Amino acid sequence: MADAVPGGTLDAPQSEAIRVAVVDDHESVRLGLKTAFTEGGYQFVLAAATVQELVDGLDGREVDVVVLDLSLGDGSTVTDNVKRVQATGSAVLVHSIADRVASVREALAAGAAGVIPKSSATRTVIAAAASVARGEVLNNLEWASAIDADRDFAKAQLGRREREILHLYASGLPLKLAAQQLGIGYSTAREYLDRIRVKYVEVGRPAPTKVDLLRRAVEDGILPGLDPDGGDGH
Repeated sequence: MADAVPGGTLDAPQSEAIRVAVVDDHESVRLGLKTAFTEGGYQFVLAAATVQELVDGLDGREVDVVVLDLSLGDGSTVTDNVKRVQATGSAVLVHSIADRVASVREALAAGAAGVIPKSSATRTVIAAAASVARGEVLNNLEWASAIDADRDFAKAQLGRREREILHLYASGLPLKLAAQQLGIGYSTAREYLDRIRVKYVEVGRPAPTKVDLLRRAVEDGILPGLDPDGGDGH
């Protein structure tokens, strides 16, 4: 049965605290993360052993981030779990052992916002959850290793100008300023951006939002994103 927990501390009022839930089929992990997040001032909402238990326990409520173990004992698939969590309105932070590269890759392809190894210090997991909850892309060595190890990872074949536009825009520059920097018109830059999105859809890696485009740019080596300490490199 899920552990519903009223969250927040005196230092972090419930109205301001990041709402967190955990899905892991090991009770010790659930209890450990629950304690760490609660003591850290987060609003810990739910701990569940399966995604179905999470969905049932939330009962329509939303959280900002779900820390999700990839290897659950209920026979569920990685892709289905990530997408079902996303359907609740939450971002997904994968929490898994480092050698499950194929599962990590599958989770990233399904839309998980980042990966944090179970060997990480608790403070690193908490910091990663905060980054993901804010809508940031968590770029670290676990992410890069999962991509590099996957020979079937299909990169979008972007032209030079498309890569330049993606580099500037995904870095945070407004499209109008990116166009000015490259000496092209705004409408031309918009056409390049539309073509970039189409190409990512064609290889099964859609990027409808700017955060998604940042993720794709890092995945394809257009932007750097490695942080050996496991932090975000946005």
